[in-house]
Amino acid sequence: QVQLVESGGGLVQPGGSLRLSCAASGFTLDYYAIGWFRQAPGNEREGVSCISSINITTYYADSVKGRFTISRDNAKNTVYLQMDNLKSGDTAVYYCARPEGGLCGRGMQYWGKGTLVTVSS
Repeated sequence: QVQLVESGGGLVQPGGSLRLSCAASGFTLDYYAIGWFRQAPGNEREGVSCISSINITTYYADSVKGRFTISRDNAKNTVYLQMDNLKSGDTAVYYCARPEGGLCGRGMQYWGKGTLVTVSS
């Protein structure tokens, strides 16, 4: 069955970096977009970034543009989220998710369980 497993979260100081991984199984990653979302305590879940399978187009929330980079390695069935210059406002549980198909902007059908990122001094 379709599975998405996030890893790479942890505690980091402001200005630091983390790289999150989303390991996919149960389907061929080549044909699907993958999105990253986050949810901070007391807040609604928000979209952070997405990478399509077609033309490898990438999208970013305004709050992370210039600091986060999404990429994919289809051979490893993994999508990454490189997060640099982290701020306290980036503290959240980060989830990866998959829609039905290769385009971003569609509703997500499958979700991972999330990985916690805490940015604090």
